[in-house]
Amino acid sequence: MTEDTIFAVASGAGRAPIAVMRLSGAQSGPALASFCLGRLPPPRVASLRRLRNASGETLDQALVLWFPGPATETGEDSAELHVHGGRAVIEAVSDVLIAAGLRPAEPGEFTRRAFLNGRLDLVQAEAVHDLVFAETTAQRRQALRQMEGELGALYHGWSDRLRSVLAHQEALIDFPDEDLPPEVEAELLAAMRDVRAGIAAHLDDAGRGEKLREGLFFAITGAPNVGKSSLINALAGRDVAIVSAIPGTTRDALETRVVLGGVPVTLVDTAGLRETADILEAEGVRRALARAEEADMVIEVVEAGEPARQTAHGSADRLVVANKCDLGGSAQVGTLPVSALTGEGLTALRERLAQAATALTASAGPPPLTRARHRAALRDALDRLTAAERADLPELRAEDLRLAMRALGRITGQVGVEDILDTLFREFCIGK
Repeated sequence: MTEDTIFAVASGAGRAPIAVMRLSGAQSGPALASFCLGRLPPPRVASLRRLRNASGETLDQALVLWFPGPATETGEDSAELHVHGGRAVIEAVSDVLIAAGLRPAEPGEFTRRAFLNGRLDLVQAEAVHDLVFAETTAQRRQALRQMEGELGALYHGWSDRLRSVLAHQEALIDFPDEDLPPEVEAELLAAMRDVRAGIAAHLDDAGRGEKLREGLFFAITGAPNVGKSSLINALAGRDVAIVSAIPGTTRDALETRVVLGGVPVTLVDTAGLRETADILEAEGVRRALARAEEADMVIEVVEAGEPARQTAHGSADRLVVANKCDLGGSAQVGTLPVSALTGEGLTALRERLAQAATALTASAGPPPLTRARHRAALRDALDRLTAAERADLPELRAEDLRLAMRALGRITGQVGVEDILDTLFREFCIGK
C-alpha cells in the first residue's frame, strides 16, 4: 500500500470556503503537473494555478504547493491543492486524481507513512492524533510536547543507556579471562539501577497524563432532594437532569462534559443515596455508589445545616457542598456553601473544582505518560531490569537487558509494533 499515491481532503467534512487536498507518493508530481499543463510550481512556493482535466476544461482556480521528498511530512513526494470548498469542485478534482491512478487515503495513512519513513516515531504519531482531538488548552500543550519529541527523547535516552550497559555486559561475558577493572561491573550495575529508578519514577505519576488526555470524572452524590440535579444543571449551564421535589427522580447516572481549569471533566449526576424497597431506585443507588468509587473526585451534596454522610468513596478526592444556603441554613465547617437556585457560591465552587482538576493532571519535568500502552511496556521494562539486577549468571542478565530494551522499543516503534499499527491509525481522521 505504501507504493500507492494517495490523496484526501485534509480540511474536514462539510462545506467551506477553501478545502485543502493532500497528495503523497511517487505520482504526486506527475498528477500535479497534469493539472497545471505540465508545469510544476517551484518547490515549497504557493502558486496560483488553473486546474484542468484531461480535456482541458477548467475545474477551479487554486493555490497549489509542490513538496519533493524526502524532506516532507510523509518522507515522500507530496503536494497540496487549496481549492474552493464546494462539493462539485472537490468531486471533480478527485475524479481526475483517481483517473491518474491515485487512490483515496485510509484513516491516518499520511501519519502512518511518516512513521514508516522515519519522519516520526510512534509516540509522536500518537501525539498527532491527540492534537487533532484536543478539546482544551492543557490537552493541546501536552500533545504538542509529545509531538515535538520530548517524551520519545526520554525513552530513547533510556534505551541508549541500556545499550551501553549491555555492551559492557557482553564484554564481561566474551572476555572472562581478561583482567577488566572491577569498577566496570560496579558502573554497569549503577547505570542499570539509575535507569530502573527513572522508569519507576515515571510510572509513579498517578495517571496524570492519561487523565488529562481522556478527561476526569467527578461524581455528584448525596441524599435525595438535596439539589444534586439542580447543581449539575447550574455547573453545566443547561438542563442536563430533570429537577423534581419527588424523591428518587434520578435513577440512572446522567453525564455532561464541562471544562474546568483547562481540563475536560465529565460531571456525573447520580441517584439519591438512601435505603429503598423500589427495585429500580435501588439499582440506581448501587450504580451511584459504583460511580463514586470510580470517580477522580466526589462532590458530596448536603443541605445547608446538615452534616455530611461520610460515605466511603475509595481513593477519590472529596468535596462537601452545602446546597440551599439561600434557605437560611448555616454550612458546617469544612463545607462549601452554595445555592443552585440563586447562584450564590457557584463561582467559588467552580474555582475549587478547577483547582482540583488542575492538581489531578498537573505534572512537572518530562511529559507524563498518556497511554495505557506506554504504561504496560514500561512496567515490562521495569520487571526485566529488576530481574537483571537479581540474575546470578551474566548471560541471564544480558538477556534481561535485551528484553528491557525491546519493551522500550515497543513504545517508540523500534521493534514489535506491527500488531498495533492498524488499530492505532484506524482512529485517525482521513487526510491526517
